[in-house]
Amino acid sequence: MAIYSIDGKLILISEIDFVLEKDIQNICENNIRELFGLEIVKSEFAIKNFRIDTLAFDSKSKSFVIIEYKKDKNFSIIDQGYAYLALLLNNKADFILEYNEQSKISLKRDDVDWSQTVVIFVSPSFTQYQIQSINFKDLPIELWEIKRYANKTISLAQIEPVGAAESIKTISKGSKTIESVSKEVKVYTEDDHIKKTSDEIKEVYERLKAALMAIGNNVKIKPTKWYVGFLSKTNFVDILVQKESLKIWLNMKQGKLDDHKRLTRDVSQIGHWGNGDYELQIRNDDDIDYIISLAKQSYKENS
Repeated sequence: MAIYSIDGKLILISEIDFVLEKDIQNICENNIRELFGLEIVKSEFAIKNFRIDTLAFDSKSKSFVIIEYKKDKNFSIIDQGYAYLALLLNNKADFILEYNEQSKISLKRDDVDWSQTVVIFVSPSFTQYQIQSINFKDLPIELWEIKRYANKTISLAQIEPVGAAESIKTISKGSKTIESVSKEVKVYTEDDHIKKTSDEIKEVYERLKAALMAIGNNVKIKPTKWYVGFLSKTNFVDILVQKESLKIWLNMKQGKLDDHKRLTRDVSQIGHWGNGDYELQIRNDDDIDYIISLAKQSYKENS
């Protein structure tokens, strides 16, 4: 993709190649919260004859994330990704120990949601074969493309699976590693959430979803184990789909939201699954327009 600066006329900004994989790693690790919404645990984490480029932790999903940086294109996304996932799942105590040594907060095994573990590959480019290889609806592997430009800017974008309808389990029969990992790691979809609700609530969810997606052209949907997240830079709205209602969290600190109708309640001192201090529950679409006005405040805060 060509990028231009505007100074009377368009001036092409040239792309600068990364000389070393370490250059990519330094950029990502030094800005890991801004780029991925993660916290770094350990750089160059060595375990069992493996060396993980970056071990990170996702505090929202309570799960570990492994990040690998690539300049060459001669590697298998599936084989390497599942090798790292198997490594983590077979050595949980070592990953917990490393987190506790690097963090002020101590984790126990049950504090981690191992089913939400993810492997991320970051590279200036991927082959079409590699891109096609992630077209599974339940693949716990992400591809991110990074570019560097002459005007001291970078771009980082996730390559989304296209038309992912097949399950990774369809090709797992020949691989004990994939079969083993798939029993413990699960990628959740919207359908996992909405299939358990009533038709009426499903319609309310679809209307609310459409309105949330229209707030900005960078809004993405990220289903997790407990809720469906709507995010720009990070989550701004999370929705728990229940049988007869939708529970909604707005990712803003207490005292920041202008809610003159007082539809929300303060959950800052109460355990809850979604992000933020504000929660509300709806059973119909009567207040959707007003809820979207609240969501826009959260979107602005988290963009």
